[in-house]
Amino acid sequence: MKAVILCGGRGTRLREETEHKPKPMIELGGKPIIWHIMKMFAAHGITDFVLCLGYKGDVIKEYFLRYEAMSSDFTITLGRADQIEFHTPHSESGWRITLADTGPDAMTGARVKRVQRYVGNERFFLTYGDGVSDVDLDAVVRFHESHGQLGTVTGVRPPGRFGELAVEGDRVTSFSEKPPTAGGLINGGFFVFEPAFFDYLSSADDCILERAPLEQLSRDGRLQVYRHEGFWQCVDTFRDYELLNSLWNSGSPPWRVWHSA
Repeated sequence: MKAVILCGGRGTRLREETEHKPKPMIELGGKPIIWHIMKMFAAHGITDFVLCLGYKGDVIKEYFLRYEAMSSDFTITLGRADQIEFHTPHSESGWRITLADTGPDAMTGARVKRVQRYVGNERFFLTYGDGVSDVDLDAVVRFHESHGQLGTVTGVRPPGRFGELAVEGDRVTSFSEKPPTAGGLINGGFFVFEPAFFDYLSSADDCILERAPLEQLSRDGRLQVYRHEGFWQCVDTFRDYELLNSLWNSGSPPWRVWHSA
């Protein structure tokens, strides 16, 4: 399976950090949050990524283009651009990363639609480039397979300032992006979709994943919810940023589900 990660947001509530870089490049413990998210997927054997770039996407491209040199000792023969010998392998070896420019102003649904050609006709993960969790991704896939629907969303229970899910059993009956009251399960990302979900999306800039596409999918009875009662946190404010860095610095961040080097 591929993991599609939305990386186009401007992060306006974090202007101190995002004036010169996109939100997924905000650092937790010296590494961009996008790296933490990809490490979470890799811990579950998913190392084929499609990054939906937008605002300052060149910063993300440059980060991965320079990744080998910045992560390893190497010997270079000057005058021979192809003569670079890397000496210290890193645990990210073998990751396959497609960096796709999905437009500076496109909404989330449009960004996903625009990478359809890179996903192909297969089931895929989708998540946001600003949230970490200890969710069991293998269990999410098993849950999705057991219900035979087009989509599964991970429902979590953090403070209530996000979109609320109305559920009956394991089925989502309505998807509300910004409800007037808080409480219950909210959209934690970490979706699993069948390729037919692309039919619910439009490549028009104003297609918002969390509005018409997911609202319609839930009305059609094709969206299930996987309940995650463990850790989940996005970086929406500077307070969130400080919280996650303090957890990382504690030495036992709950989202570090991979083995440390």
